[in-house]
Amino acid sequence: MKKTLAGLCLSLLTILVCGSAFASGLDAFKGQSGDISIAGGTAHIPVMEKASRNIMTANPDIRITVAGGGSGVGIQKVGEGLVDIGNSGRKASADEIAKYGLILFPFAVDGVCTIINPANPVLTLTKAQTRKIFAGEITNWKDVGGKDASINLYTRDEASGTRSTYWKKLLGKGTIAVSANVVPSNGAMKTAISRDPDAIGYVSIGHLDKTVKAPDLDGATVNQQAAKDGTYPVVRLLYMNTKGQPKGIVNAFIEYVMGPDCVQIIKDSGYIPLN
Repeated sequence: MKKTLAGLCLSLLTILVCGSAFASGLDAFKGQSGDISIAGGTAHIPVMEKASRNIMTANPDIRITVAGGGSGVGIQKVGEGLVDIGNSGRKASADEIAKYGLILFPFAVDGVCTIINPANPVLTLTKAQTRKIFAGEITNWKDVGGKDASINLYTRDEASGTRSTYWKKLLGKGTIAVSANVVPSNGAMKTAISRDPDAIGYVSIGHLDKTVKAPDLDGATVNQQAAKDGTYPVVRLLYMNTKGQPKGIVNAFIEYVMGPDCVQIIKDSGYIPLN
């Protein structure tokens, strides 16, 4: 009898533990209402939109808006109280954290890589070659194994976290030629490169698809697994930032994105979940 009771208790405990472990992160939004505004890094948008869609489908009384603008914009807007969550593809500086009272929530690992048009025959570039290209010292593709054609440079504005990572970790904080075309987002960069056979630019690895090509870097293949294991070195964290400790449905949103329910969303968006 004792054995039977013990077994029954163990079974009940197992049910309770498993029920708790597999409870949906969407449960936190039951009975809640209100608005959440999000802006900033464009690399974050696929994750933010998918998470928001799940939450709003489960609870129509919650409305979530997601906008881009770049990492600098995200940090500034959340710091000034214009949005609830400011996304950034770089860590906010000590000055920004102190000025705005920011709390940082890293949720994914991402790589940033060079991209060229798929028709370009170049398969690999070195860091040294890439730095000279962006500095305007190498101006013809034939000098790096391509065809005889002028290189068309594309870059992001200085508010971009993608630019910050690429400039610091691949370009070594070197010069970017003033002749470079400036585009506003990862999506716009990808579109521009896909339409220009002589173009070169850079994007979050999570944005790679068949419309662009990522040449190897010093022989290292470019993908998120290589970024995760350190084979590919140009990596960063993706952050959600709030002004002070988040509360209510904003806190629930952050916990949802950082919780088990969003692991697959983050992976499907091309990133590596931190949890």
